[in-house]
Amino acid sequence: MIKNTGTVSESHPMNGGDGTYSYTKNSYLQRAATNVGKAMMDDAIAEKLDVTSDCTFRIADLGCSVGPNTLIVVQNIIDAVQNKYQLSKRPEFQVFFNDHSSNDFNTLFASLPPQRPYFAAGVPGSFHSRLFPESSLHFVHSSYALQWLSKVPEDLLNNSSPSWNKGRVHYKSAPDEVAQAYAAQFAEDMTVFLDARAKELVVGGLMVLIMPAISNGIPHSSTPSGLMFDFLGFCLMDMAREGLISEDQVDCFNLPVYAPQPKEIKELVERNGFFSIERMEITNPLSSIDGPISGQVCAMHLRAGMEGIISKHFGAEIIDELFYRFHKKTEEFSSRMESGKKEGTQMFVVLKRI
Repeated sequence: MIKNTGTVSESHPMNGGDGTYSYTKNSYLQRAATNVGKAMMDDAIAEKLDVTSDCTFRIADLGCSVGPNTLIVVQNIIDAVQNKYQLSKRPEFQVFFNDHSSNDFNTLFASLPPQRPYFAAGVPGSFHSRLFPESSLHFVHSSYALQWLSKVPEDLLNNSSPSWNKGRVHYKSAPDEVAQAYAAQFAEDMTVFLDARAKELVVGGLMVLIMPAISNGIPHSSTPSGLMFDFLGFCLMDMAREGLISEDQVDCFNLPVYAPQPKEIKELVERNGFFSIERMEITNPLSSIDGPISGQVCAMHLRAGMEGIISKHFGAEIIDELFYRFHKKTEEFSSRMESGKKEGTQMFVVLKRI
C-alpha cells in the first residue's frame, strides 16, 4: 500500500466540457501566461536541465485542467528537450496530466492530438501530496494552479477570531490578520508540495512554476486579481441585501486563492533544501494582450474558474444573476481593471533538483 503523507485537499475543478462557460473556451488569459513564459522555459531547459537522454523522459503537468493550455505547454516542453538533445539519442516521452479526480479528464483526453509525440496518462489526485514514485520524473510544470489553497484557512470562519472575514470573500480589502491567515495556509501547502516533488524529481531535473503573484514589498491589498474578487464580493453582498441569498452565507464563504511574493517562495524553497532557484521573476502576461479586457471577458473567465465553488456554497440558481451583476460591475470600474494590466501579476520560477 502506498503511504500518502500529504494533506486532504478540497477540490474545485474548472468548468468542464467545451460549452459557452467552459474553461476550454475561457482560458486564453491563462494562455497568455504560458506564452510569456515560453522563452524563459526554453532557456531553462537548454541551460539548466541536467539529465541523461537515454531513457524515457517523464513530464508531469500539475493542475492541468481540461485544456487546451496544458497540451500547448507540453508540446513546448518536448520541443525544447528534443532541441537540447538533437545531437544525441532522442528520448521517448511520457506525459502525466494531473488534476483532482473531479476534473473533466474526458474532455482533456478527447482533445489529445492523435499524432502526439508522447505517451499520455491521467493522474488523478491533489498535488498537495505524493503522486509519483521516487525519482521518476524529469520535468514538472504547473501553471495557474498553485494559487489554489488546499482549504480555506480555518480562522476565517471563526467569528471570534481577528481573521473572521465578515462580508468579504477574499483578503484584498480585509484586515491584515486575514491576509496573514491566507499566507500561513499557502506556506503550509507549499511546504507539502515541495517535499513531495523533491522525492519525485530526479537529481538534475527541473520544475517550472507559474502563478499569480505580487512584487516584494507590495501590500496584499494591491493584488491585481483581488480587484475581481472584491467585485464578486460586492455583488454577493448586494444580493444578500436584496434577500436573494443570506448575509450569513456570504460571511462564511471565502475563495481559497492566494498570490504570494517572491520572498515567500524563496524562503520556502531554501527551507526545503532540495532545490536550487535557477530563475525567479515577476512578469506581466496581460501586457501581451492587445486592447482592453472587457467586463464580459472577465466575467466569462471568472465563471469558468469559480462557478463550481460558488454553486457548491450558494446553489446553482444564483450563478446567472451573479455573473450578470459582476459583468456590469467590471464595466463600471473598467479604468481600474485596465490599470492592472500595467503591473506585474505573475511569478515565473525555475527550480532544479539538487
